[in-house]
Amino acid sequence: MSAPTTPEFRTITLDAPIVRGEQTIETLQLRKPKSGELRGLSLVDLGQLKVDALTKLLPRIAMPVITEADAANMEPADLLACGAEIGSFLLQKSQRTALLDQ
Repeated sequence: MSAPTTPEFRTITLDAPIVRGEQTIETLQLRKPKSGELRGLSLVDLGQLKVDALTKLLPRIAMPVITEADAANMEPADLLACGAEIGSFLLQKSQRTALLDQ
């Protein structure tokens, strides 16, 4: 079952699908994280798209579920695309609007 693309969900089409056995994951749907899912992570690190922070958060918010190892083995372009969406989740609505108006 796929979630709709809304401000709470973003769909990322991977340039390099994640392959696990017979399963191939070509798209990830990222859910806006709640504060509890950010535990143990630095918002500054996420804002700076640090790989360690992204690979810890992605398994918590991605559908289908991926592991930290899956996230760590992603192509850099795919990880960056996920990081950009995560970064937009961390902005307040007024900040997102201001960015769009520029």
